[in-house]
Amino acid sequence: MTWEQDFGEFLEAAARGERRRLDESSALVTALEERVLDGPRRYTRGEVVARAGVTEDEALRLWRSLGFPDVPDDLVYFTDRDVEAASLLATDPAARALPTDVRETVIRAIAQSMSRLADWQVGMLARMVADRAEGAEPENALAAARDLLPLLERAQTYIWRRHVAAAVSRFVVGPLDDENDTRELTVGFADMVGFTRTTRRRSPAELAEMIAQFEAVTTDVIGGGGGRIVKTVGDEVLFVTDTVAAAAEIAVALHERVRAEPVLPPLRIGLAAGEVLTRFGDVYGETVNIAARLTTHARPDTILVDREVREALRADDRYRTQRLRPLQVKGYRHLQPYTLRTMEP
Repeated sequence: MTWEQDFGEFLEAAARGERRRLDESSALVTALEERVLDGPRRYTRGEVVARAGVTEDEALRLWRSLGFPDVPDDLVYFTDRDVEAASLLATDPAARALPTDVRETVIRAIAQSMSRLADWQVGMLARMVADRAEGAEPENALAAARDLLPLLERAQTYIWRRHVAAAVSRFVVGPLDDENDTRELTVGFADMVGFTRTTRRRSPAELAEMIAQFEAVTTDVIGGGGGRIVKTVGDEVLFVTDTVAAAAEIAVALHERVRAEPVLPPLRIGLAAGEVLTRFGDVYGETVNIAARLTTHARPDTILVDREVREALRADDRYRTQRLRPLQVKGYRHLQPYTLRTMEP
């Protein structure tokens, strides 16, 4: 079967409202893959190793760091792009200067982010094709994919460079050790209340709209307030700020924005301040754990903060705090929470 026939069946299924998964061995997947990777599969793993000038172990560790399953030795699976990427390990001075463990950690971090991004992008393209199934021509669809890929690539490069430029000001140059990865930050979690229960009452389309709106609101408010989103996991967003005041402003603004969004359930928010270990874009440590525990025990539409946040805001006349009973939570026998509210005008 040709890729045009594959594509025709895919469109017919989409027009009928059916969900169909493309087979990896189908002609359509092969055609799309060649567009994405600028060429066909040409090499086995051993041939990549020989052409790139890397060892078997280096090639295997690189491939696994990217998050892909092992490929049989005799399978012609790899392209010229794979050879080019593998050869960086052997020939590029900047790559060779990095310790092996650091290089692999960087690759894993990038790969995990790119995997999520790729899933989202392909899902978006599939929905676009399904929405336009009537009258769609295979050649036009393949041409659209060819034209869209460079645009996505340029956009991603620009966004990455902008974030690198912003990140430069947040870090102090020094030796590569754990001590210099530790910073004083305020950590916040914002969690949608009753998300699991809500998912049972909403259709997939309604759920997608809710998640998209949650991400749009949190991105707008946190970014606009000078914070940085570390990650979003379904119904929860983790963010950090350089100051306690910025985190408090963001938390209050998030509640105000969500109240104005009928599609979104209320939030509960937890804030904690202190030393945080930052590694490859993620954050770790006791401060992060405390913020998470506070969020879990916050009531809907409220903000719970730890002692450090409360002390930092004591002289700020925009807020008032109220001490609550200590929490008995895993890892903390007497975690002291405070509610944070704005002063009435």
